[in-house]
Amino acid sequence: MEKYENFRRQAPVFVYRSYKITETPDTVEIDYVFDFPGKAVFRPGWSFPKPEGFTAENDRVLERLAFSLGMAEAVSYWKAFCSPVFRVECGELSPDQVGWWKKLYFLGLGEFFYINGISADRDGFVDIQCCGKFGCTGEQALPELSGCLVPIGGGKDSALTLETLTNAGMECRCYAINERKSISETVRAAGLPESILIQAKRRFDRSLVELNKQGCLNGHTPFSSVVAFSAEIAAYMNRLKYIVLSNEDSANESTVAGQDVNHQYSKSFEFERDFHEYEEKYLAAGIYYFSFLRPLAEFQIAKMFVSHQKYLPIFRSCNLGSKVSPDIWCGDCPKCLFICLILSPFLSRRELTEIFGKDLLNDENMQEYFIELIGKSEHKPFECVGSIAEVDLAVSLAIEKIKKSGGELPLLFKIYEEMGLYQPETISQRNEAVCGGFSSSNLLPPEFEAILKKEMERLL
Repeated sequence: MEKYENFRRQAPVFVYRSYKITETPDTVEIDYVFDFPGKAVFRPGWSFPKPEGFTAENDRVLERLAFSLGMAEAVSYWKAFCSPVFRVECGELSPDQVGWWKKLYFLGLGEFFYINGISADRDGFVDIQCCGKFGCTGEQALPELSGCLVPIGGGKDSALTLETLTNAGMECRCYAINERKSISETVRAAGLPESILIQAKRRFDRSLVELNKQGCLNGHTPFSSVVAFSAEIAAYMNRLKYIVLSNEDSANESTVAGQDVNHQYSKSFEFERDFHEYEEKYLAAGIYYFSFLRPLAEFQIAKMFVSHQKYLPIFRSCNLGSKVSPDIWCGDCPKCLFICLILSPFLSRRELTEIFGKDLLNDENMQEYFIELIGKSEHKPFECVGSIAEVDLAVSLAIEKIKKSGGELPLLFKIYEEMGLYQPETISQRNEAVCGGFSSSNLLPPEFEAILKKEMERLL
């Protein structure tokens, strides 16, 4: 906490200085300037492929979207010193909007505050002050919109969404931030041409890394909010009506029990609902933002996903492995272990080993992560993982399957049984309850809800 207060004194003001939209024959470029006056200047940016017939000139909606994407980006730089004043010099925010952004920053930085031992005050951790206006004002006629934009990350969830919607005859384009092999292979596996992939390029200012090396504050930020605002730009430029996310009900569970610390806050239904409302009130691009898999738990998604065998060799969900080219499963992190566990009731040990390149269930280095995933630690891993209850169910079903076949339990499952957690008498009831679940906390339009329920009936 003393380090936090010291940094705030060193840099009392953070400034969102400007954003600039320029066009090339093939792209729309958005460049930002953020700074701690007298200390550091950051110049990140984005490049979006420009569809035929689109022009950014005098586009008031694009101005709003570009400014808002900058607000989502800015928090990654602000956190280096956590300045008590956040001054916005290039856009206009109402008091209600200021409250919206403060909520996103505070809850989206919950893990950051927790890991750094910061007891931040929700009202007083930052004062967002606005002293600028948008370059364009007034009303603007909106184009007719149709079709879906499906953000693809290379993992099982977005693959399941894309597969289900295309099989149902929905018109889909895909969206990705920067190039990754698993993303392009997911598109191809879905039977779609690579031309339907809209690939934005994000330019992160690496000078922030140098500040971190010098000891400035560092940690997790609500990156999925960056995905949301950038996807809004891609959808708007390409005249697409829906942004169809693949976040699930399990993302709502806190990472630290009893606290507002959720690694996945910007994937939660609370953020989804807030963003949906913000779009309607303040972005006004006419785009409908929702998550197709929101009614489902990770366990249900895993069970549905494995029926599409063509994705098993190509999907990737490892954050560490995504930094390697081509992206891989690192085999050493809690995310790899979680995916292995949630798939373990539905795939053989051999199939799991082929996917991850090693037998994670027999790896003694995975014990600490395993204890966290089954809820026997102070907190779950700070990763995008499912709920404790569904990990328990997946492990129990996998143990039951091995016992019925007369096989030997792997190390992690032996530990689970030795802890007295394996309760075979409740497995059937828990399995039925989870597989039949459909959360009402969702924003699915009726036609999408019907598609999802039909697919659930077919696969579950």
